[in-house]
Amino acid sequence: MAGLRERKKEQTRQRIATTAWRLFAERGFEAVTVSEIAEAAEVAKATLFSYFPTKESLALQGVGDEDLAGIVAGRPAGTSPLDALRTHYRAFAAGPMTGIDTEVLVSRVRVIFDSPALSSAADALLYQQRQKLAEVLAAEHGETAAALMAAQISASLVTLQETFFRRLAAGASLEDARHRLAEDVELAFGLLAHGLDPFARGGRPARDEPAPAEDPITTDGPITTDGSTTTGGPTTTGGPRTTGHRTDRNNHRNEQ
Repeated sequence: MAGLRERKKEQTRQRIATTAWRLFAERGFEAVTVSEIAEAAEVAKATLFSYFPTKESLALQGVGDEDLAGIVAGRPAGTSPLDALRTHYRAFAAGPMTGIDTEVLVSRVRVIFDSPALSSAADALLYQQRQKLAEVLAAEHGETAAALMAAQISASLVTLQETFFRRLAAGASLEDARHRLAEDVELAFGLLAHGLDPFARGGRPARDEPAPAEDPITTDGPITTDGSTTTGGPTTTGGPRTTGHRTDRNNHRNEQ
């Protein structure tokens, strides 16, 4: 009997969530009331709140749920926190991603992106995730270093996720988006491990495998998640740079 009762509870939970997401996708998050969701799902409003304490919790299932702190705390001996997280995200990006309905996923992401209230609530959940990671790191690195490390790691992971979702929303296939996510994971963790200095020198961050030859990377604009910059021209690295003023002085000496 207990097993049947749990299955019925899970079915009710899924029905409420599915109904809510259908209404959110049709009309937007702000335009839908909890009473409308309960009526459409054929449950009492009190029943809905027993499963989902707020309307935001209905829309943000899964956001901030990934246990970054747990991955770091439970890593094998001799493994750095960054390597433990890199291994986890490599495995995720390399996985088959079966059972994902791309249309549903893109619809949900758009609802969150289009709602200031949901975006703010999502940020709060991600902040809590970051704080938990910082608490685990603080035991080894101290509070300030841990806070900085957690902030950089969290920002990189959120960027990876947003880039993945936006590619799907732009029409990329799930397989193509997954393949590019795998490349972005290497880029992100290369930057976390080795910093921005390689870009300042016109190169790329170190990777576990050799990076393919690419065109020189510009450094005049902000770095995007695919390793490019938004503005500027190529930066050469073959020798010292000369400026216009220095060249003018050299020409003046030659004339004398």
